[in-house]
Amino acid sequence: MNEINLENNSFTKKKEYIFCAALLVFLFALIFVLEQLLPRTSMLFTVLKKGAIYALVAVSMNLLNGFTGLFSLGQAGFMMIGAYTYGILTIPVSQRSAVYQYFDGGIIQFAIPVFAALIAAGLIAAFFAYLIGLPVLHLKSDYLAIATLGFAEIIRALFQWDKLGVITNGSNLLRKYAVFKSTLFPFAVSGICIAIIVLLINSTYGRAFKAIRDDEVAAEAMGINLAHHKRLAFTISSFFAGVSGALLAMFQTTIQASQFKSAMTYEILLIVVIGGIGSITGSCISSFLFIACSEWWLRFLDNSNAYIGSFHVPLLRPGFRKVVFSIVIMLIVLFYQRGIMGENEFNIKGIIKFFRSIPERFARKQGAVEGGN
Repeated sequence: MNEINLENNSFTKKKEYIFCAALLVFLFALIFVLEQLLPRTSMLFTVLKKGAIYALVAVSMNLLNGFTGLFSLGQAGFMMIGAYTYGILTIPVSQRSAVYQYFDGGIIQFAIPVFAALIAAGLIAAFFAYLIGLPVLHLKSDYLAIATLGFAEIIRALFQWDKLGVITNGSNLLRKYAVFKSTLFPFAVSGICIAIIVLLINSTYGRAFKAIRDDEVAAEAMGINLAHHKRLAFTISSFFAGVSGALLAMFQTTIQASQFKSAMTYEILLIVVIGGIGSITGSCISSFLFIACSEWWLRFLDNSNAYIGSFHVPLLRPGFRKVVFSIVIMLIVLFYQRGIMGENEFNIKGIIKFFRSIPERFARKQGAVEGGN
């Protein structure tokens, strides 16, 4: 019986992998077609690009907060390290004197390829995470959150310090580095990184992370090295945050430390909570919903001169979008207390179960109506 169950589980996983691969191929094909049909300035592409970037950093944060149980608020800091690393290493040598005009062209006088810079961005962020993790991972809960948030703010201040300007350009903009033009590029990079995180979560290391999240004492009794696994989760999460920071730098085309404030970390945390703590799919879906609402769908609410026919719509003014967006978030949190997906994932089994349950729910609703009459 055990052998049959193992074979069934293996077959189910294969079907899920095939389903996910087919879904990704369909998404890439759809994006390619949209790029041919719509102008590159369309807001749809802005949402898709930024949504893919935020999906990666949200999943990396979920790996730490949702699957390992470590409450960290340093994501913006690691994104900033990744963004600066990428920007510094890809500025052409011929452009360095123009970018570092107040620092004699800067101390770094070479450039590396885009993919090498992306990996370097993740590695440098992971290196800083390893160093900061040595002291702070002994802390728990709110204390860990405060420590990592403080680290992010200290790093932001250091990157704006003119004494480090020969490397970071101080408080000036980094620009003229390599950027992407196609929407497929951030999708491809984010998709590969998220796939690696999924494989990690389903591995023995992932099971160790979940055991630490559920009960540290029991996990240690089972032989799991708490310090090693916490440090590993923290470093891996920061690596992918660094990669997402590099992608964000490519999207924005300029980098400045003041962009990576603590508010960015709160936005990422909000995405994770809305999607469901412990759900990779939830983080991805909520990332696109968050960006679409904040950047596109609710933009009209900032227009104080909005009319429906000859009727002037009241209340609308610059900043009103944020008020409505906050109300929408409150409603989602109230009615979906565990997030949109909870701890569930979007897979073929879940889709089949959802569609099979529709007739049952409809029948129950009809029965309740008839019983009330």
